[in-house]
Amino acid sequence: MMNTALMLIDIQNDYFPGGRMELEGSIEASLNAKKVLSFFREKTMPVVHIQHFSVRPGSTFFLPNTDGVNIHPNVSPMPEESVIEKNYPNSFRDTLLSEYLSKGQISHIVIAGMMTHLCVDATTRAAFDYGFQCTLLHDACATRNLVFEDKPIPAQQVHYAFLSALNGVYAKVISTEAFLKGA
Repeated sequence: MMNTALMLIDIQNDYFPGGRMELEGSIEASLNAKKVLSFFREKTMPVVHIQHFSVRPGSTFFLPNTDGVNIHPNVSPMPEESVIEKNYPNSFRDTLLSEYLSKGQISHIVIAGMMTHLCVDATTRAAFDYGFQCTLLHDACATRNLVFEDKPIPAQQVHYAFLSALNGVYAKVISTEAFLKGA
């Protein structure tokens, strides 16, 4: 587990019940992320929280100066943990994430977060492209229903489709329990 960091992507209030972009299974995913976060804290291993701020015109959630943009209490950062702010789905784009990981000599990233089909996908693919080994915790991620050509796609199908596409080449996709047992 040397040179391993935990990355929690966009586990923010707007994705939870009552938020502006509620995801299916956000509470359960955050509780699994919390288990892994506790493990990393116990081992004093690096943790980086990614926090999305929507600055695009017309954005409807993660708006600056709203409660929705705050990191959810289930995974609140400790003062010594890094919080990297981003404005795009890819957590590496126009951020200090790459520098943070290089400075810590991180080669392996354990990833949890939201939304599976957007920010988790974009960041996992970018991490792989940057040369990182990735472990993606499928039950510590959440997404939402989508529509394509007037056809509804249930969140669970969206989730599984993106995870299956990432598994193998871009990441080792496993459960929180499997990760904690093997750690």
